[in-house]
Amino acid sequence: MIIDTHCHIYNSEMENAEEIIKESARNDIHIILNGTDPLSNKEVLELSDKYENVHAALGYFYSFADEITDEDIFLLDKQLNNDNVIAVGEIGLDYYHTKDNKDIQKELFEKMLNLAHKHSLPVIVHSRKSMQDTFDILKKHDVVGSIHCYQGSAEMAQEFIKLGFYMGIGGPITHNNNKKIRKMLKKIDIGHVLVETDSPYMAPEEKRGEINTSLNLKYVVRKIAEELDMNEDEVVKITTENAKRLFKI
Repeated sequence: MIIDTHCHIYNSEMENAEEIIKESARNDIHIILNGTDPLSNKEVLELSDKYENVHAALGYFYSFADEITDEDIFLLDKQLNNDNVIAVGEIGLDYYHTKDNKDIQKELFEKMLNLAHKHSLPVIVHSRKSMQDTFDILKKHDVVGSIHCYQGSAEMAQEFIKLGFYMGIGGPITHNNNKKIRKMLKKIDIGHVLVETDSPYMAPEEKRGEINTSLNLKYVVRKIAEELDMNEDEVVKITTENAKRLFKI
C-alpha cells in the first residue's frame, strides 16, 4: 500500500477519472482527493463514497477567494462532518498568480484553518511565493497538516515541521533543474515526508508532457530513495506510515 496524499482526480479536472481511480486501486494505491471549490468538493465526496481507496479532503482554494460566500462556508462546515473526510484542503496562499487580493486570500485561509480546528482535521496547504505569510498564519492556529508540493528552503521546512507539518514531495523532485528540493530533502528527516502527485498536474521528469496520475508515484519514490541512499520499499513504508499517522487512515 502507498498513499498519494494530494491529487485532483475528478471529472471537472480530468477525463477518465474513475478509470484512473480503479487502476490505482488495483495497484494498492490509496489517494487523497483534494477539492478546491463547491463543485469539486461535491465530486470528491461522491467518489470517496464510491471507492474504498479514495479519501476526501475538502476546502476552498486561493483562486476562488473573491467568489466564496458565507453560504459556501456554511456548506463546507456541514460537509466536513462526513466520515470520509480526512482533511481540510486544498487551501492556502498564492502570490505567484495574483498579488492583488492578498488580504482576501488570507481571510479565506484563516476561515479554512478555523474550520479545520473546529472539526479536529489536519490541513493540506498550498503556498507559492507566499511562504512567510503562510508560516505566520499557521503558527497562530492550532492545526497540523502537510505543505503540498513544498519547494522552500530546508530551514523553513524545519520551522513548519516544528508546527507539526509534513513536507509533500511530488514530481518536481525528479525534474533535472530542481536541485533545491533535493538539497532540502537531504536536510530533513524522512519521518516528516509525504509523497504525492498533484495529478493531473506536476508530472515527473519521466512523464513530462503527459497527464499525471497516481501511478506515477513510483518515480517520486525512486528519486527519494536515490537521493537518500535508501531502499524504495523503505521509502514507501515510511511515507505511508507518515500519511496514516497524520490523516488517521
